[in-house]
Amino acid sequence: MTVKEVIDGFREGAQENAGRDAYANELFQEAVRIGMELNMKYHTPEELREIMGRLIGKRIDSSFRMFPPFYTDFGKNITIGKDVFINSGCHFQDQGGIEIGDGTLIGHNVVLATINHDLNPKENRKNHYAPIKIGAHVWIGSNATVLPGVTIGDYAVVAAGAVVTRDVAAMTVVGGVPARVLKVVREEKEECHETAV
Repeated sequence: MTVKEVIDGFREGAQENAGRDAYANELFQEAVRIGMELNMKYHTPEELREIMGRLIGKRIDSSFRMFPPFYTDFGKNITIGKDVFINSGCHFQDQGGIEIGDGTLIGHNVVLATINHDLNPKENRKNHYAPIKIGAHVWIGSNATVLPGVTIGDYAVVAAGAVVTRDVAAMTVVGGVPARVLKVVREEKEECHETAV
């Protein structure tokens, strides 16, 4: 059994597999252990990157910065770009997959949730998974929540306290519950001036 097979098992329509579920439970417990290691004492920035690398199972770039505590229930389905900053108290529920683009800033207590539960009582609250994709240079404000299946475009801003239920276009500011467009940012063109010599 591999981590990839476990992640593939989270996809919608995947068949039940007791072996995969047993290995997934081992990975959940590993995330808890590494999370406790991360959050229970001071670590240098280099140590934090090493611990996060073990938690997500991928190399963390030397430009990554984070202020613990940090919480995740799985860890192995998170991808973090370069020059990313994660502030304290964030919760990443990543079984559905979380991708964070280069230069993104994530504020205090942000929740990224990739799991929803079925509303039909006959389905006994069955899990449904959908990835969250965050583009480059996104800024997510404190206490925002991003729900399953949301894609946030490059240079978008999510205001503090927002609940993001649908995709956010690039260069857009959203806020509120549920989040709605507050502003579209226009890139300012630099004026070129010729100087006489």
